[in-house]
Amino acid sequence: MDAVTASRVTGAADEAAIAAPASDALIEVRLTAVRYAARDTNLYEFQRPDGAPLPPYEPGAHVDLHLPNGLVRNYSLIVAQPPADTYTFGIKRDPASRGGSRYIHDELHVGKTVKISPPRNDFRLKEDAAHTVLLAGGIGITPIWCMVQRLAALGRAWQLHYACRSRADMAFLDALEKMVGAQFHFDDEQSGKFLDVTGIVGAAPQDAHLYCCGPTPMLKAFEAATANCPREQVHVEYFTAKVEPARKGGFTVELARSGQEFFIPEGRSILEVLLDEGVDLDYSCELGICGACEQRVISGIPEHRDSILSEEEQAENRRVMICCAGCKSERLVLDL
Repeated sequence: MDAVTASRVTGAADEAAIAAPASDALIEVRLTAVRYAARDTNLYEFQRPDGAPLPPYEPGAHVDLHLPNGLVRNYSLIVAQPPADTYTFGIKRDPASRGGSRYIHDELHVGKTVKISPPRNDFRLKEDAAHTVLLAGGIGITPIWCMVQRLAALGRAWQLHYACRSRADMAFLDALEKMVGAQFHFDDEQSGKFLDVTGIVGAAPQDAHLYCCGPTPMLKAFEAATANCPREQVHVEYFTAKVEPARKGGFTVELARSGQEFFIPEGRSILEVLLDEGVDLDYSCELGICGACEQRVISGIPEHRDSILSEEEQAENRRVMICCAGCKSERLVLDL
C-alpha cells in the first residue's frame, strides 16, 4: 500500500514514505500496464525485465516500491492468484501527496523500471477461520480485496463492508457487486454519515476473525469496537503512523553481536543513529507500519510506538521497530 500501505503497509495513503538505501535483495521490475480502477486510482502491473518469476506471496502482503525520485512507498499486492511473473498494485493519487503517488500517476509510465523489495506480510489472513468479517475504507480495500478473492476461492464464509466517499471512488466495485458477501457504504448517499463500524463488529459471530484497513478514524473506531474481542481474532493495518515516533533519547543501544554501543540523543531515532554510524540495516517507512526494521530485543525495555505489534507482543518486549521506538531503560541490547 502507498503508506502507509496500511495500513503496512499497504495501495494506501501517501504519508508513509521515506527514502531508503538500495539493498542487494531488491528486485528490478518494469511497469508493463496501467489500468483505470476508480477516480484517481489506477492498477499498476510490474514484471521482471527478463520475464523470470517473482517471489510468491499470501493475501495481506506488501512490497516497498523504490521510486526513481528517491522515495520509497509501501503497496499491497492485490491479486490472490497472480501469474507467477506479475505483481499488481492499486494506487490512489493522494491530493496531499509528498511526491509518491503524484510521481507514480504523473511520471511513472509503461516501460520504466524500478526496484522493489521482496513481499512482507504483517496482515495475514487466517484462511481456515469459520467466519471472516472484513472492513475497508477508501484505498484500504487493496489488501482486503486480495483476501476476498482468496476466501471466495476457498469457499469460506466471509462478509465485506466497504466504505467510500462516493461510487466514483470505489475500486473493484463491478467485481464486488457480483459477490454475495459484499456490502457497500457511500458517504454521499448516506447524508455524510460514516460506516457503522460498532454495529458491524457487534453483529459479527463470536468466533469471527475481524480485519480492517482504511483511514485513521475508521481504524480507531474499529479498535474501540473490538476492544473486548479476543486479540487473536482482531487484525488491523495502518497506513499512517498510529502515534508519534519516540524522540526522547537519553539512552544507550548496544549491538550484542558486534559489541558496539551508541548513545541515542534527544530528537533522534535508534534507526537514524545506527545508519549514521554505518550499521547496515533494512528499513522503509520510518513510521512503524511496515515492519522492515524489526529487531530482536535481548535486554532492556523498549518504548513501543509501532502499529504492527499487538499490545501483548509489545508487553513481551521480544521485538522492536527501531525506526520509531524509544527506551524506558538506560540501555537497550539488540541482536545485531
